[in-house]
Amino acid sequence: MCGIVGIVAKSYVNQTIFDALTVLQHRGQDAAGMVTCEGNRFFLRKDNGLVNEVFRTRHMKRLAGNLGIGHVRYPTAGSSSSAEAQPFYVNSPYGIALAHNGNLTNADELAESMLRSDLRHINTTSDSEVLLNIVAHELQLQGKLQPQADDIFESVRRVHERCKGGYAAVAMITGYGMLAFRDPNGIRPLVYGKRETENGTEYMVASESVALDISGFEIVRDIAPGEAIYIDMDGNVSTQQCADKTQLAPCLFEYVYLARPDSIMDEVNVHKARMRMGKKLAAKVLKERPDHDIDVVIPIPDTSRTSAMEMAKDLGVTYREGFIKNRYIGRTFIMPGQTLRKKSVRRKLNPIGLEFKDKVVMLVDDSIVRGTTSSQIVQMARDVGAKKVYFASAAPAVKYPNVYGIDMPAAEELIAHGRTDDEVGKEIGCDWMIYQDLQDLKDSVSEGNEEIKAFDTCVFDGQYVSGDIDESYLERLKQARNDAAKGKKKKVGSNESSNLYSKIN
Repeated sequence: MCGIVGIVAKSYVNQTIFDALTVLQHRGQDAAGMVTCEGNRFFLRKDNGLVNEVFRTRHMKRLAGNLGIGHVRYPTAGSSSSAEAQPFYVNSPYGIALAHNGNLTNADELAESMLRSDLRHINTTSDSEVLLNIVAHELQLQGKLQPQADDIFESVRRVHERCKGGYAAVAMITGYGMLAFRDPNGIRPLVYGKRETENGTEYMVASESVALDISGFEIVRDIAPGEAIYIDMDGNVSTQQCADKTQLAPCLFEYVYLARPDSIMDEVNVHKARMRMGKKLAAKVLKERPDHDIDVVIPIPDTSRTSAMEMAKDLGVTYREGFIKNRYIGRTFIMPGQTLRKKSVRRKLNPIGLEFKDKVVMLVDDSIVRGTTSSQIVQMARDVGAKKVYFASAAPAVKYPNVYGIDMPAAEELIAHGRTDDEVGKEIGCDWMIYQDLQDLKDSVSEGNEEIKAFDTCVFDGQYVSGDIDESYLERLKQARNDAAKGKKKKVGSNESSNLYSKIN
């Protein structure tokens, strides 16, 4: 679930990209990078760390140019070395840099075919480098000294034919312009906007609309599934549908957890969608326990606040903030390694005792993945005097791994896999466990855009919309994503060769 941004402007773009990456930081806290272009030269800065750690004044001064792309990384598998940070670039043809959010589910086959047929070498374990080389190879096959929009769109058409999975990408071609495209199922989000300046119109493409908002860009629309947009150096915009078979099936988990609440994704206001999730949770509580004894509803900050407020309102009970969050600790869900996650939970949240003492508490979270955080939070509530602790999840039970760019572990590491709701409640130590129904979650989102007829719901029901996932793939995924495997991969250096290419990235 990385964050990407690209800008074609009339003045230097380094500061605007930096600002956009800071508000996309929630999508990746492992590494950050930026490439700008002035004339026929790239200027690159990338490294491990948060945005404000990677980019210092001395780096910003060197990032010259009116064209640029940026990235914040959240690694799924493979090495976490700085060599894996994005954007990546290749020198031929023209000079192309690319940043990518998602996961190519056939990355291993693509890497092997490139070595044999395309004669291209992959130097990291990142499928983003694979995607970049596919784009470069297909563009080179067009054989144009000065590529036009139609040539670029034809190369994207071939990319869609070769690549499978969920992906949104932004690329820049040295001296020509910026290209962005989205997978045929529209799994990962991508939106573009514009702003008027005294020197002309400027354009931005980003993972979430909030990146446009903070720099004064007006949302034009979301990039459609399978569509590509090309903006040349003069600001001329061309779009084309580059996939033969498309459907809008965005990742449902984006709306529950990944996106910022002030974003609009595929015309759905994330904040309003989460309000509806809270209302539907309240309705389920009233249906199952009309005589409930809940005294107070307390969210687990931050993502669940909106749902918790609406839930409390519809239940007619008090809403309270019961946890103080240390904002200098990252999101525990995306931290690599179970030991680190366990250590981080207690440092991240501290309970306000008087909100729990002698009360029946309904805790509300956006979701439960491994259960590590949830069990510790339930124990915190008991330690400060809660009489009973109930637990509500704004998402259905997460039972299956994600293969489209979200680092959900092997199925056996998911607390709900193979367990009933009551068994999950027992595992995390609460007195009552309640999950959102999948249909209610779908309705909460699609009410914001009736054109959305399908979703990527794989983490809840094991149905993979790309249609190419089988048991052998999931077994390889399991080997790549379990915590033991990640511990080994962190030791892999930046000089790893292509024969170490991860089967699943």
